[in-house]
Formats: sequence, structure tokens, C-alpha cells
Amino acid sequence: MDSDLTESISALKQAFDKAGQAPQLGLASPELLDRLKEKLRLPRRYRSFLKTCDPIDVEVATPTERVRLIAGADLEREQDGYALDAGGELIGAPTESGWRPEWIIIAHSGLLGDPYFLDVSRADAEGDCPVYTAMSGTDAWQPKLCASTFAMFVRILAINLEVARDFDIDDYDADNERVFREAVAPRIREYDPAAVKAGHWT
Repeated sequence: MDSDLTESISALKQAFDKAGQAPQLGLASPELLDRLKEKLRLPRRYRSFLKTCDPIDVEVATPTERVRLIAGADLEREQDGYALDAGGELIGAPTESGWRPEWIIIAHSGLLGDPYFLDVSRADAEGDCPVYTAMSGTDAWQPKLCASTFAMFVRILAINLEVARDFDIDDYDADNERVFREAVAPRIREYDPAAVKAGHWT
């Protein structure tokens, strides 16, 4: 596993530890990883994450969002109706609502149900790709950047969790959310200015 991903995972684990939370993590099997690589075209860095840090039961809760990561064993099922058709095969073209087969869901919003997804068509030289979200329940999917890479997405989750320790995460008052967003923005900007500019976290 490369240093960028290692540092991001370490930051997330430390944030959970400081918050007094114990996420359930596992190790995805080589057989599962091979199948996901072939079927969903998952990039190398995300497969490395699953290999060492499979999110069996992981949720990052803040005053503005609850991001629940999807375990490796559940990834194929999560794509049903999105990137996979009824027969479990990869859809070959965008759907009428604009969902693209190269968008692979890796997490959901626990508040709104919106998906977080990799765009595997935009894999970089490091074997990573950007993470987006989009509002569900609309006529057309409008993706919004959440992180420039998956490694950065993990880092941003860690930042959100760290900042949330100073807030009442069950208080969804508009003022509480606004103050949280103002506090988290400069921390994220240090690592991923493009994600701040896109506005999902801020």
C-alpha cells in the first residue's frame, strides 16, 4: 500500500480512536478483490484499501452528514440498478437519468441516502480516481466532486470526524451546521482545494 493511502487510513483510525469510536474493519480476500477488479474495474488504490481496511461497519458522523462506507462483500449488490443491470452485468451506456457505468458506489449518506462513488474512467497514474456524490430522487444525476482521489476522500473523512468532536453531531440546527462547515473548510483546503471549491463539504 502506498504512503498517501497509508497516511490517510492512519489519520482516519486516529480520528475514530480520539472520538472514542471503534469501527469494524476487516481484510478483503484476494478472490473477492480479483472479482471486483474484473467486474467493477476498481482501481488499484481502492483495492489496496479493501485488502487492509475493509469497512465492515464504518460510519463517519458529523453535524452535516453521516457517511457510511460499503464493505467489499456488499459492493456488487450496491451497484444493482446503477452500474449493474438486473443480471448483474456492467451496464454498457449511461442510463436515462445520466448514471454512468463507470460510477462505482462505495458509500452512502446515512441522512439522505445519496451515493458516494468512484469515477473509475478517470483513474490516474497512482491507480486512484476522484470521488463524487449526487443528489438522489432527482430526474438527472448531477455529480459533485467530494475528493480529488480516494486516498484524499479517506483523509477528508478523517478531518470531518476530528472537527466533529467539538460539535453536537445530533444537532441538525442550521447554525450548528454552518459553524461546522466553516470550521472544516480550511482543514480540507490544506489537502484538497478542489474539494472545497466544489462545495460539498462546505
